[in-house]
Amino acid sequence: MIIKWHGHSCFQFFDSISLVIDPHDGRSIGLKTPRAKADIVLVTHNHFDHNATRVISGDFKVIDAPGDYKIGSIRVQGYPAYHDKENGARRGKITMFKVTMDGFTILHLGDLGHILSDSQINDIGEVDILMTPVGGTYTIDAKEAYQNALRINPKVVIPMHYSLPGLSLSLAPVESFLRLFPKEKVCHVGNSIDLQRRELPNNMRVWVFSL
Repeated sequence: MIIKWHGHSCFQFFDSISLVIDPHDGRSIGLKTPRAKADIVLVTHNHFDHNATRVISGDFKVIDAPGDYKIGSIRVQGYPAYHDKENGARRGKITMFKVTMDGFTILHLGDLGHILSDSQINDIGEVDILMTPVGGTYTIDAKEAYQNALRINPKVVIPMHYSLPGLSLSLAPVESFLRLFPKEKVCHVGNSIDLQRRELPNNMRVWVFSL
């Protein structure tokens, strides 16, 4: 499976099937517009920097709500959560998506705004790769993302939704999150990675993508 980052919270997973999650349109937030073709597009919530499905090409199915979905060999499980610490009163609800694909389980937290409860973590179950916002302001910050990561205990943590050159949103830099881990646990992997399950680390590592 190949994992590619299109900036902000937008990732693409693909082999024979292409799945894109949380597409932005690029110019509205100061980044390049994602160029991707998809069979499945996941939208964690309907904010402009996460729901720009119009920029994605292909005859794709959109999933934007909690539930259990099966599309070909891919299973998508959506779990309800909140965009803030007040049960959605400030910024509304989101859907966290767990994708099972090619033997990997990937959890994308969207714009999660709170520490996950024990029951939420139990419902989600085992996770190989965790994608978490770390930039604060609109989501959990670096320390809260770190707490969630320790409790979920994935093999890989991928930070997202943080300050980037040109980004028009006021977010903290990824370094605030990376400093919470020993340096030897942090790996810079480039814009995409072609991954086989045997290449997953035994103990939690942080993989930092670049544009």
